[in-house]
Amino acid sequence: MTQPRSAQTIGVAMSGGVDSTVAARLLIERGYRVHGFFMLLPLPGLDRQIKKVKLVADHLHIPLHFIDLQEKFTDSIITYFIDSYKSGLTPNPCVVCNELIKCGQLLDKMAAHGMDRMATGHYAQVLHNAELHRADDPKKDQSYFLCRLDSRQLARLILPLGNWQKRDVYERAVEMGFTHFNGQESQDVCFLSGKNLPDFLQEQNVKNSPGEITTRDGEVLGRHRGIWHYTVGQRRGLGLPDATPWYVTGLDPEHNRVLIGKNESLFKSRLRVTDVRWHIPKPPVWEGDVQLRSRHRAAPARIVPTENSGCLIDFSEPQRAASPGQFAVFYEKNRVVGSAIIQRDYRLTP
Repeated sequence: MTQPRSAQTIGVAMSGGVDSTVAARLLIERGYRVHGFFMLLPLPGLDRQIKKVKLVADHLHIPLHFIDLQEKFTDSIITYFIDSYKSGLTPNPCVVCNELIKCGQLLDKMAAHGMDRMATGHYAQVLHNAELHRADDPKKDQSYFLCRLDSRQLARLILPLGNWQKRDVYERAVEMGFTHFNGQESQDVCFLSGKNLPDFLQEQNVKNSPGEITTRDGEVLGRHRGIWHYTVGQRRGLGLPDATPWYVTGLDPEHNRVLIGKNESLFKSRLRVTDVRWHIPKPPVWEGDVQLRSRHRAAPARIVPTENSGCLIDFSEPQRAASPGQFAVFYEKNRVVGSAIIQRDYRLTP
């Protein structure tokens, strides 16, 4: 038998920002007992964030717990981030953090504190107990970032903002007495905190390793400072003037090369993916929409399995600048039904 709301205690992952603040208020109004949880992470400005979240919890009159996950975050997220760039891949730390830290370590810590379920300020929806769906606000939808959560995690997750528009969340915050949120948005990579990627990686003792910039045919056109300075689709920073722009089309860590081409060479109809995870019974062949990054418009595609638990994604129309290391997320209408990691182009070597 399902517990009545008044009997359920919900832990809210709080940052001191507008989304988690309004999410907590909505749950209080729905009759839940609400506790706030703040993750202590190795982030710049941590003391300032602690003050912000304390003010919010005091305003909402809810208990606030501090959970030290600094070591776990460093081992699971920052190390993954650095290793990906060193390997010529483009990581997505938010996807991995949601799976391993926020809805992993933190969720377990909440359970140990007596929480029945967990809530976050993500814009997405959990329907029918454990189905992940897009948010009603298409501009703010964050279901892509939750794609690696399994059914156990989803069944314990509440997303109060899933059917809210962002502008309405700001308005509700003002009604609650918070007038400083308007226009504030959390950044995608929290631990960069305004730093550019090269500076951060150099602080982490990632050394420059110069090499060649070549076309796919092997013609050497320049030199690079290190492959981690570049990502697929990048135009700036190549220093190669021409009648039409050059773009990064691939990274080859084995030979320490940055591969370039013209805009048309960025478009591909077929991708190889690995580490495929389905939220539905594994289909022999699947057709639906595939989203290749958080701001990519999902496109119709057909997915067929290959050897070694991989898959081939064949798009109806070529897609631009698919980055190895990023996540491909599979949608049936608005429901997330699976995801995978984009593999490096197996034809890198001319």
